[in-house]
This record gives sequence, structure tokens and C-alpha cells, in this order.
Amino acid sequence: MLYTRKGDDGTTKVIGSTDRFSKGSLITHAIGTLDETNSFLGLCRAKAGDFLIEIAEEKIRLNDLILEVQNDLFIIQAELAGAPKKIVPEKIKRMEKIIDGIESILPPIKSFLIPGETELGALLDIARTVVRRAERQMLKAREGKMAEFSDETLTYINRLSSLCYALARLASTKGGIKEKSPDYR
Repeated sequence: MLYTRKGDDGTTKVIGSTDRFSKGSLITHAIGTLDETNSFLGLCRAKAGDFLIEIAEEKIRLNDLILEVQNDLFIIQAELAGAPKKIVPEKIKRMEKIIDGIESILPPIKSFLIPGETELGALLDIARTVVRRAERQMLKAREGKMAEFSDETLTYINRLSSLCYALARLASTKGGIKEKSPDYR
């Protein structure tokens, strides 16, 4: 069934709880923004085509990497909802290895960069900003004592925004397009 009518009054509940609370609460904002992140990454995955990331001796299909991240986001949403799930440190180490590998082949950053040099790069930049919003919402939910999550989960989300940024830059570089800095005129 695609609807239950239980939320028609503007309330919802999370795993392991019988208490209902407002869909406008801090926890629903955090989980909802993670869901938005996952959906937007789905668009990035659909647009990635046969984009290949080649770092050191490893070849990673962008589609596969994004799918891996999408699965991880479900773990994070479950953790925020109270399920006994959490991100393991190995996932963070893998992401850092990929980010470091991408960074080693990109031109150094000397200023802010204007998003939008390629369609895929622009989409990944939008994903980065949605991840940052999810991070802020998660912290608000934690500070409001509406959600608990591990430090690894927070680190993972922080690295995910860095991964999206690295991938957006890589999309421009692989597209043969020079990134533009703002001119502040």
C-alpha cells in the first residue's frame, strides 16, 4: 500500500517508536534531506553514463560508486530513525582514498570555482550542496535531542560533500573544460 492515511494529520513516526511527531520536526527535516540527497544522487547516477574514475591502478565506474553511496545513505537514515545501523570506518577510508586519488590528478585549487562547466559536474555540485544541508539538519536534530548518530556517520556525511566536489571537478577536467574562478567585479 502506497498510503496509510496515518500521516494525514501532519505526523509521522520512526523505527522502534510508537510515538508520533510532527513532520516539521528536526528529525524529519534531517531524514528528509538525506532522502533528497539520495534522490538527487540517483539523478547523477542516471546522467553518469559510462563515466570512469581512474585513480592509481583502480578503475571505478561512477554509477557503481554513487550506488554504493546511495546504499550508505539508507544506513544513515535508518540510524537517525533509531535502527541499530551505522556507518563503519572502512567506508570513510574508502571514500578518502577515492577523494585523494581524484585530487592527485586535478589541478590545484587556487580560489573558489564557479559550478556548471559540464552538466554532470553541475549536478554533482548541486548534490554537494544538498549533502551539506543534510549535514546541517542532522546536527540540528542531534542538538535538539531528536536524533542520535555515530561520529563516523557525521564524518561520512562530511566526506560525501568532499567526494561530490571532487567528482564535479573531475567531470570538468575529463570534459576538457577549464574551471572558472569568480572575478568578484
